[in-house]
Amino acid sequence: MLKTNVYDMTGKVVEEIELDANIFGIEINEPVMHMAVVNQLANKRQGTHSTLVKSEVSGGGKKPWRQKGTGRARQGSTRSAQWIHGGIIFGPKPRDYSYKLPKKVRRLALKSALSVKAADSSIVIIDKLELPEIKTQKMVAILKNIGIDTSALLVTADTDSVIIKSAQNIEGIKSASVNCINVYDILRFNKFIITKDALSKVSEVYA
Repeated sequence: MLKTNVYDMTGKVVEEIELDANIFGIEINEPVMHMAVVNQLANKRQGTHSTLVKSEVSGGGKKPWRQKGTGRARQGSTRSAQWIHGGIIFGPKPRDYSYKLPKKVRRLALKSALSVKAADSSIVIIDKLELPEIKTQKMVAILKNIGIDTSALLVTADTDSVIIKSAQNIEGIKSASVNCINVYDILRFNKFIITKDALSKVSEVYA
């Protein structure tokens, strides 16, 4: 049984709940998590790199010297790849690096990542997270109250612009809604902070 405390915004323990073993207690599959991380990093690549081939480099229209009789190797253009300022052979061109993983693989990877956090006791549950206005200091105080002194991923049930803007300038803290969490971010941050409502949504979707 995976039991953990639930804190309020002052850091007081308000209850103890049991985590779903089908999500937070599965056998960890490292190869699948690796596949998910590589997939996400590939999908984030812009792919805008570009080099100039021989036909795209300016100049080089005139043959450097006559074909025969000079004792030198024959050359047709000073923009061939072997020349300084020449074109690039097989250089990178704009391309799309993105690809999709099967749904079952993505689900298994996410549950494995959550199980890693549960096994490390790195999951912090907060009963609710509400701020009347955008205030970084108040968010810092809340994080301090619940014992967060390291990097953390803060997960809410829905997109909350007040929470997002209050946390965005705090070093090492990233906020996200339940439908935006991914394996890379879960593993990248030391702590996984999640509201009780968000935890319920995770259980509904991935159980």
